[in-house]
Amino acid sequence: MPPQVTADVAGAPPPWRVLSTTSPIELRRFAAQPWDVVVVGSGNAALVAAITARKTAQRVLVLERAPRHLRGGNSRHTRNIRCAHESGDDFTPGAYSVDELCHDLQVVGGAESPALARFAAAESRTIPQWMADHGVRWQPALSGTLNLSRTNRFFLGGGTALINHYVRTAESAGVVVAYGAAVSDMLLHDDRTVERVALDTLDGRIGISTRSVVVAAGGFEANHDWLRRYWGAAADNFLVRGTPFNDGSALALLISLGAGVVGSPRGFHAIAVDARAPRFDGGIATRLDSVPFSIVVDRDGRRFADEGSDIWPRRYASWGRLIADQSGQVAYSVYDSQAAKHFMPSMFPAHTGNTVAAVADEAQLDGARLEATVTEFNDHVDPDGHFDPSALDACTTLGLIPPKSNWALRIETPPFHILPLRPGITFTYMGVAVNEHAQVLDRHGEPFTNLYAAGEVMSGNILSKGYLAGFGLTIGAVFGRIAGQEAARHAAH
Repeated sequence: MPPQVTADVAGAPPPWRVLSTTSPIELRRFAAQPWDVVVVGSGNAALVAAITARKTAQRVLVLERAPRHLRGGNSRHTRNIRCAHESGDDFTPGAYSVDELCHDLQVVGGAESPALARFAAAESRTIPQWMADHGVRWQPALSGTLNLSRTNRFFLGGGTALINHYVRTAESAGVVVAYGAAVSDMLLHDDRTVERVALDTLDGRIGISTRSVVVAAGGFEANHDWLRRYWGAAADNFLVRGTPFNDGSALALLISLGAGVVGSPRGFHAIAVDARAPRFDGGIATRLDSVPFSIVVDRDGRRFADEGSDIWPRRYASWGRLIADQSGQVAYSVYDSQAAKHFMPSMFPAHTGNTVAAVADEAQLDGARLEATVTEFNDHVDPDGHFDPSALDACTTLGLIPPKSNWALRIETPPFHILPLRPGITFTYMGVAVNEHAQVLDRHGEPFTNLYAAGEVMSGNILSKGYLAGFGLTIGAVFGRIAGQEAARHAAH
């Protein structure tokens, strides 16, 4: 478990110290001479930055606080990236324009900075070829109910393969990667220029001189103490889909240096995951896809939202926040045998019974209340609806509040099933302000001289409420590449 870090965005966070686990002797070897670019983190954004920087910078160092086998941050759990393209190919059939990508982003909740969002969308057109040129291999688009084949590209082997490809590419180019190396401070000259990054070890503090720094170390989603500042006791019921090392240490450090803050502190990308999932690192395997083909009730057995409001890529991330707002931060997906065949099964078995009351008892819900909810839902399903699991089918309810806009199937064919749900946070949106050059901006909007940011630590510049599947990786790749270019350019001059 990483140390707990707190930061009050209204002022400077309290001091903290994170001990590096790498041998102090090895760390002191890194400190022997200055580096051109130091990159903090080892996920998608960090490695893209390091690879790009190394094309012109001679000495590039990556500092990753996790051990080698847990490198890669949340990128280990990814599997696709959303990019605009003018025409289709073997991996993304059909065009997906910059305008359409920006429209989709607006549909799910808008953007904190529409200009930066459009910039990222336009830059995304060149990312797939860049990835392929640096070791990534693609696989054909997935079929089924994901609705991603035209908009997203899937990389062969998933996120772990992505990170492995990038590390091999980086190291073969001469980038040095240090694991168990936790940055605990940055030393500024005249409050504008980073001169050294500091790592605290059991043998004392080690300072590493550098000409430029790129911070790409994630958000604070794994820090329940920090989340509790904005969510209260509800934060104790949140599960974290990704790495336990994203506790906000780097973000809190940047804030303490005077970086401007963007994004809502309560904002995050979160989805419905199985309530029985582990506290950290559950990844994709704990995600539940039953929501659109079920009804979802709170712990009192009552529906609270439209389960069929939109297609999967624009809708799935809304359910984490919806469940977070419910009593106890728990909900239940209720469905029958005819619906079960339309989505991937959970890694944990569903509660099952031959009657609604029986399965409610198995899930420790009020059987009579749930039976009444199911009966009310069934009575309002449009009898003339035509169910189509692969598209928005307008198979809806009539006169029911809240409605179910699509995929409204009567729940009547035993056995009946219930899956318990909790919010699974992927990453937080509050981060540091940047410009199009990926420069970190201070509280007055002025850039630091040689400090850059990419990935989740600055995603709040673009993401405000909802989320589009695969777009977080896009932000990381676009701004990682820019941060690497700019950091290397500064180092050269």
